[in-house]
Amino acid sequence: MKKKLVSVLLVAAMGASVLAGCGSSSVKEDGGEKKSESSGNNVLEFYHGYYQDESEWAAAQVMRDIYDEFAQEHADGDVTFKPIAVENRDDIVSAQVAGGSFPDMVDVGGDGIPQAAISQDLVYDLKTYIDENNLQDAVGLNYTQHDQDGHIYAVHDQIESRGLWYNSSIFEKAGISTDAFTDWNTFGDAMTKIADLGDDTYGYIAGQGSSYIVNAIMASTDAGKKMVESELTEDTVNSDEFANAFKTAAKLDQANGSEHTTDDNGNLMAEFNTNGNVGVLFNGVWNASGIDASLVDSIEPALFPGNVAIASAGGGLAVANNMSEEKTELALEFIKYMTSKEVQEKIFTEVQANPCNTTVDLNALAETSGDTATQKLAEACAQVNSADTIVIDMKYTWGSDVDKAIVNALMECAVSGTDIDARFESLQKELLALIG
Repeated sequence: MKKKLVSVLLVAAMGASVLAGCGSSSVKEDGGEKKSESSGNNVLEFYHGYYQDESEWAAAQVMRDIYDEFAQEHADGDVTFKPIAVENRDDIVSAQVAGGSFPDMVDVGGDGIPQAAISQDLVYDLKTYIDENNLQDAVGLNYTQHDQDGHIYAVHDQIESRGLWYNSSIFEKAGISTDAFTDWNTFGDAMTKIADLGDDTYGYIAGQGSSYIVNAIMASTDAGKKMVESELTEDTVNSDEFANAFKTAAKLDQANGSEHTTDDNGNLMAEFNTNGNVGVLFNGVWNASGIDASLVDSIEPALFPGNVAIASAGGGLAVANNMSEEKTELALEFIKYMTSKEVQEKIFTEVQANPCNTTVDLNALAETSGDTATQKLAEACAQVNSADTIVIDMKYTWGSDVDKAIVNALMECAVSGTDIDARFESLQKELLALIG
């Protein structure tokens, strides 16, 4: 499997047309390749994925406003800054890399920076700039997770941070305490008590969410954590650690019921956030903003059993190598701007995400806001940031195709009567074929 710089941006596919707002430009298609409407040596073009209309996703407008503020501040400079909102950043990057070039600047999406771009020396190494400007705390987790043999090729302004959310009212009704999160045995016992309530309430949303059970269990041992943080190998596929993690998750899913599985958490999210008939939801800290007002006092954040959190720096902002000195300087200034406390505070309070800058006082911001959801966001972020074990999301080291295969296998195992051992053996063969 190709080694790549991992990334994630918290966006959903929300429409077929490219949308722009508040000064951010859109782009036109030409032969499958995206080209900007205006370009030149005095324009630093920045591709990003916040194309959604404000009515669809308010955070997208917040991010566009942040970008446009920087553009306005440099409107009279020798080089101007042009944010361009697109749906297919990865396609743009891949097409340009195939031709031996790289976008001026891009907030890379889920596929990350192609290894081919790095091997061709098309991407600027940010590490020296970070070190010389003492930005280690400002870039936070990026500094370690994005280190590739002493090089840093991207900085993400947000940290994808995952734990779980639970409905304390359901827990109380079922006679469960937070001791349920001691380990996966106590978790399973708690889910059984919820199922035994006898109403429409059930334990947790499985399927896509269950891959995080596998991820967290792998991270609970030093050997397993090392496997998750590396590319998937034949040794890992055949390891006791992987077998235990998968089979534990599969048994929990089968007990939870196949009717409560989905390959996309969003399909059942309302059952937790709005209807309040699910005990646990495996989702990121950003879920705080999706909780219905009627449930905000009942829903609380927690970590995976064993005090494990899943946190990924993602790909984020990447800069082309060999641009003019003026364009490179502006690109680096933009990275400094995006990781500054001022902007990072907006990312927390308005985007509702975990900022990368470790010096931001999240609790103070939440207290000042007076908003219960924001206060729970701060609590969730604090839990993730201080977890005993913090591990990267395995889909960024093992690949999205591997992650999908694991989710599909788990969904099949959730069906009553499925032979979990046999399905695991089949999964092993699938994964070995994927990694070649």
